[in-house]
Amino acid sequence: MESFYLLIFLKYFYCQDFFLTSFGRSLIIACMNNQDEKIIEYQAKRLREIIDVIVSCCNDSRTYTKKRFEIPYAEIKCLLLFKGERYLTVKHLSEKMEVAKSRITKIIKGLMAKGLVEKIEDPKDNRVKLLSLTPKGKKKIEEIEQFRLDIHKKLIEHIKPQERSNLFDYLNKLIESMEVVKNTFK
Repeated sequence: MESFYLLIFLKYFYCQDFFLTSFGRSLIIACMNNQDEKIIEYQAKRLREIIDVIVSCCNDSRTYTKKRFEIPYAEIKCLLLFKGERYLTVKHLSEKMEVAKSRITKIIKGLMAKGLVEKIEDPKDNRVKLLSLTPKGKKKIEEIEQFRLDIHKKLIEHIKPQERSNLFDYLNKLIESMEVVKNTFK
């Protein structure tokens, strides 16, 4: 803690443009850089902790959703991919969910057994089977989406209205940063 106060003291004098020797300035800059690295490391660890808590809460939300609708979460995730789509194929679903086609086939069988999805032949190619929502499936998507919206409304209600704007600004900045970092791994 003493080094922190020393750093503040040195920063103050450095910023006041007192006449310091070249060595003194170098020492102050080295201390400030070292302190900046410590701050960044602390903030990175704190960000990781916060994201871990958010991911855990999202996993809890998945559990509540699957219990509420009595559907395995993999089926819910698959069902939601149909939102805004007239037809999908097993291949497309496999790519979107990043799982093997055999896994999608099992998920689709579960959705078909519940009357949420149906298979139809592609009029252009009889070898291709298209998947489509049934009216019951469309209704189920609406119910799931409303349930999820209600959860998010409850979250927002716990944040003061004047703080919400800043929250969204900061979250958008975080998303932008995540995209930049993600692109460095491609």
